[in-house]
Amino acid sequence: MSEAHVSVLRDEVVAALAPKPGELMVDGTFGAGGYSRALLATGARVIAFDRDPTARRFADGLGSSFRLIEARFSEMDQELAAGSVDGVTLDLGVSSMQLDEAERGFSFMRDGPLDMRMAADGPTAADLVNGAEQAELARILYVYGEERQSRRIAAAIVRRRAEQPFLRTLEFADFVERVLGGRRGAKVHPATRTFQGLRIAVNEELAELEAGLVAAERILKTGGRLAVVTFHSLEDRIVKTFLTPRAGKSPGGSRHAPPVEATAAPSFELIFNGAKGASEEETRANPRSRSAKLRAAVRTSAPVWREAA
Repeated sequence: MSEAHVSVLRDEVVAALAPKPGELMVDGTFGAGGYSRALLATGARVIAFDRDPTARRFADGLGSSFRLIEARFSEMDQELAAGSVDGVTLDLGVSSMQLDEAERGFSFMRDGPLDMRMAADGPTAADLVNGAEQAELARILYVYGEERQSRRIAAAIVRRRAEQPFLRTLEFADFVERVLGGRRGAKVHPATRTFQGLRIAVNEELAELEAGLVAAERILKTGGRLAVVTFHSLEDRIVKTFLTPRAGKSPGGSRHAPPVEATAAPSFELIFNGAKGASEEETRANPRSRSAKLRAAVRTSAPVWREAA
């Protein structure tokens, strides 16, 4: 199957990973295969991960240098040996493929069941909206959706679901819009943050990212490279918090807290400081890339950091 879209920051990711013919690259978020195809084109071998069983249809014709494993990327260290991989890339959040399929329930631009699951099992967004306690709903929308009106929305959801459960995406998005008094046609739909919060909660995305970064550290060999593309501040903060101390750049102290001392030898070296964004040309061609940030680092010979208990 031909590639239906160009992955965000694709060229920048390939440049950061600098793959050589025969090297082993891991595409932790296969999706429609954009990064995998670009890495294979350099002569590298690719092992890809995706928990979404429907992603396999995009793997047709990728050849003997490619293998797709249906699993979470946080499980890559269970499938691959420590120190065996030359590069790992992660492209976080929901894929264009998932957004485009109404039956998956990720988007309020198309009507579909209120599902939002990246895998084929576990509770759906409808289960969460119709069953979670009001306080938990408010927490999810505030922490994961960064929605300032989280308590107002959660209270309204609980009142309405007592009479009729939420089942469809457009119905739910329209409800949130009415609660917030948003105007249709506004640049950002009023339900955007609510949908983001529910999606992250349903798929445990932030915990998955934290575990996936640790897994990548384990499987990368000395000189192996890590490139991570994020799409909102919660994800980027986790990547930054993971890499900064491991690169020996622990933040300094303030009058409220003492300096943080490194607890182990740096296990990564930053390839560039800070995060890279998409070019103006890319953002014009693909509006989704506007919020994208790339952070990248190379694995040192130091041991894997031990996680705090």
